[in-house]
Amino acid sequence: MDELLERRRAALSAWTTFVELGDGAAPLVRPEIRDSWERSRPAVPKDVGEAPLADESETRSFWEGSPLQVGVARVEEELRRTAEDGDLVLAVTDPDTRVLWTYGGRVMRRRAESVNFVAGGRWDDQSVGTNALDLANRLERPSMVFSAEHYAPMVHNWVCWAAPLHDPVTGAKLGVLDISTTWDRTHPIGLATARVLARLVEQAMPRSNHYLDPAAPAAAADDVAEPGLVLRLLGKAEATVDGQRLLLNRRQTEILALLALHPDGLSLDQLHAMLYGDHAVTLSTLKAEVSHLRHALAGQLASRPYRLLMPITTDVDHVLALLRRGDVAAAVAAYGGDLLPGTESPALVEMGEYVAVAVREALLADPQPDAVLDYAELAPYDTAVPEACLAHLERSGRADHPSIPLLKARLAVADA
Repeated sequence: MDELLERRRAALSAWTTFVELGDGAAPLVRPEIRDSWERSRPAVPKDVGEAPLADESETRSFWEGSPLQVGVARVEEELRRTAEDGDLVLAVTDPDTRVLWTYGGRVMRRRAESVNFVAGGRWDDQSVGTNALDLANRLERPSMVFSAEHYAPMVHNWVCWAAPLHDPVTGAKLGVLDISTTWDRTHPIGLATARVLARLVEQAMPRSNHYLDPAAPAAAADDVAEPGLVLRLLGKAEATVDGQRLLLNRRQTEILALLALHPDGLSLDQLHAMLYGDHAVTLSTLKAEVSHLRHALAGQLASRPYRLLMPITTDVDHVLALLRRGDVAAAVAAYGGDLLPGTESPALVEMGEYVAVAVREALLADPQPDAVLDYAELAPYDTAVPEACLAHLERSGRADHPSIPLLKARLAVADA
């Protein structure tokens, strides 16, 4: 106990030197602690009393049905027993160090609640200062923070050990698992315990992403799936990641489409305006949909701004690239029809109109018969394009072209 007390006094002395003088603490603390203190100082008041809370509904939506939730549920009895036997508080976070789940022994549970170490609490060091959760998440390795190594005095009485959590299939970082107690109960096996519990949760997670379509046929051994996200939006919606089809609802598909078409990213307000326009839909509703989508993408969706973190291929970009090269026939072959038919997203409606007009104008300028017939299948009531093709064939002396009867039949049906 004397050794722990001396260690606590040294940590408190280094912290006091840092916050009062701003220097002199570097030799007294580990480099990762000093670096985190430097990040914390301009962002966090040293007298902060509790962690800020994220939106409750978004946090709940992110957690429910996620791989992390499934993993925790399968080993929850063991996690709870560990917390109760040691009077610890356990927590699981998302990749942004937002707490998603906690469970604590009788004493530590009350202490945790007093500082918002609860579901929704933001424990990144920009929100609440240096702590083990942030370090483990940031450094992607097990981390410990003891007593006054925490930047915020509200947790100077704590010791925390945290270990990263990864998707067992993709290896994507999902968050961290943390165990915390009072500084005087520090034990050498604390970090190893956090690491073991993190592996326990990882091993209990689904072995494949539950958003992937189980009915999708497996690729042949010699097939090479196009890496990253491949998104089909024209005529019908279909999204695959590394060759496996995703199961998404309509709104999630629209969000994915907007992010794919804006690879540099969108702010929350930009995404809301593009998706909902003037409809009275709350930002928290949008955040919940984004959270579900992030699960489906195994975490490959960044925040601030919202941005996809994988290679992206869309049929929209493909069609427009073919038109730019003047390959009208190939562009029409790749054009499956209207972009997400029935969408009410103003940005997607506008993009759909742009692509449709671009294809139509390209055909009017270069009415290749086979391409016109393909287009007529998609736009049967657009008579101007077949008429332009017939006129072009007549002007070029090709009155016997085999497509002429088909073009005239198409016009007759449209006029009927």
